Amino acid sequence: MFITFEGTEGAGKTTQIRHISEFLQNKGYHCVMTREPGSTKIGKKIRTILLDPDNNDMDSLTELLLYMADRVQHINKVVIPSLSEGKTVLCDRYSDATLVYQGFARGINIELIKKLHRLILDDLKPDMTFLLDLPPEIGLSRAWKQIENGIRTKLETRFEKETLAFHKKVREGYLALARLEPERFRIIDASVNENQVQREIIKNLSLFLFREL
Repeated sequence: MFITFEGTEGAGKTTQIRHISEFLQNKGYHCVMTREPGSTKIGKKIRTILLDPDNNDMDSLTELLLYMADRVQHINKVVIPSLSEGKTVLCDRYSDATLVYQGFARGINIELIKKLHRLILDDLKPDMTFLLDLPPEIGLSRAWKQIENGIRTKLETRFEKETLAFHKKVREGYLALARLEPERFRIIDASVNENQVQREIIKNLSLFLFREL
């Protein structure tokens, strides 16, 4: 089973993946927690380039191709091997993030991104995607508090430093994708507290797992 978590900065994806991994492990599932970018040896180096705030002059196409390069490594070295072994993969961001950030927000042609994905994904789509949705003003405020408190590193703040208008486009892009694939997406209100978000995800996941039995 392949489950992805999407959302803007500060939505709480990383925290919720840990909660859901624990929930599934208790149900007998062997879970692998992973993320994009940066879950392989090469991917970690790509992540450093992509998220470094000093790289604010990066061309959008360069950014897109770096994400694609990371994804090729991630799929071939982590996702496919884990799924082949019968494990459940929980991933913090996947191909939807590229459509939204580089497509909707950066303005790169959506069909170009989809064409690249057809080349590298080989139709590897998540079984379920949780979209942790909240106004970007709230998400950015949370993210910067974590950065100031040392919970998150200042070395990975290139996207946090983007304009509010950029982050609004990201949110709109995610919601547009969710409307196109309602069977795969579950939109979760991430503006509420951590426990409420966790309960809502588990409720939706439990319904999905029951349906699959």
